[in-house]
Amino acid sequence: MTDPAGRPPVTSADIARVFREEHGRAVAVLIRALGDIDLAEDAVQDAFAVAVERWPRDGMPPSPAGWIITTARRRAIDRLRREASRDARQSEAALLATPDEPREEGPVRDERLRLVFTCCHPSLSREAQVALTLRLLGGLTTPEIARAFLVPEATMAQRIVRAKKKIRDAGIPYRVPRDADLPARVTSVLSVVYLVFTEGHTATSGSELGRPDLAAEAIRLGRAIALLMPDEPEAKGLLALMLLTEARRPARTDMAGEPVLLADQDRARWDAALITEGHALVRECLRRNAPGPFQIQAAINAVHTDAATAAETDWVQVVALYDQLLDVLPTDVVRLNRAVAVAEVAGPGVGLELVEDLDLTGYHAFHVVRADLLARLGRSAEAAAALGRARELTDNAAEERLIELRAARHDT
Repeated sequence: MTDPAGRPPVTSADIARVFREEHGRAVAVLIRALGDIDLAEDAVQDAFAVAVERWPRDGMPPSPAGWIITTARRRAIDRLRREASRDARQSEAALLATPDEPREEGPVRDERLRLVFTCCHPSLSREAQVALTLRLLGGLTTPEIARAFLVPEATMAQRIVRAKKKIRDAGIPYRVPRDADLPARVTSVLSVVYLVFTEGHTATSGSELGRPDLAAEAIRLGRAIALLMPDEPEAKGLLALMLLTEARRPARTDMAGEPVLLADQDRARWDAALITEGHALVRECLRRNAPGPFQIQAAINAVHTDAATAAETDWVQVVALYDQLLDVLPTDVVRLNRAVAVAEVAGPGVGLELVEDLDLTGYHAFHVVRADLLARLGRSAEAAAALGRARELTDNAAEERLIELRAARHDT
């Protein structure tokens, strides 16, 4: 069925896709035009609410992103006009600003990349930087961000509110960082981009395993940062890590859209072009001999993508790389991943001992790893209980199906 103009009907899925693809850009443009994060975010949300009402009736506009930005700006202007207590100069500036005004000169000319650098101002804590960027750029909800950080929703809500207040009260400008400012912010920026990618690779909630649009946006930002800072090896390391991880996406689900365990994936379906590009970046990082967390993680993924089959993985080298990673990133999540590799070299009993020492009981992957090791040791009842706990801790339907696949494998 089509509308009178012969166009297919606009569905809620169509609007959701536009939201995922354009939310970050729309918010970035509105912040630049209005100078107010809350006002820009609310205006974009209002614009999408109008789209939900009008697009199914009137059809998709030729430029959905332009329609959203224009509608959001009009909503914001209407709100400023109603709020007489606003500073007159701010209101006047907002009324005069346009989304396509000339961009200021400087090293960062991409609206969304500018937003990332603004959110990563050094006066904000690392947790606030990452949370605020995921909220504004990725359009993630507070519960989704809380799950990504493994913290209560109320804690994350307070963190985001405080970050916005800090930007407002400190007068942190939404502007292009100077060249001299870039090195101080690069670590935070790279961490933010990687967490955006992580959410795109495996979503914290929903019916799909991942959000390809969010992963693509993170890779786009990663490429921009690598070009912006060609002498920063961690920028290249992050890009390599994302490319090598993204290369596996085609094989992570079967033709019916059902998730596939890593050991069962058809590696012929992995994206060879992304693997080639990622390996080249890893070799470039190795030549620099200035290893950092992203470079080492990229090297680990390079080892995995070197293997024609899961059985051919060089686990000894993977363990050695995880040992190196722990020196620069001593977290329990890294220890969990190292335990998986150690189990392949020294056996599941040794791996399980390492896992039992970790404080990750609120992390569903911890219980998945523990279940696999228990099952390999013949402790099926304990493995089933661990998978049950993992299922309770995930809100992603595809992840739940993966857990069910593991349970079925343990039963056979």
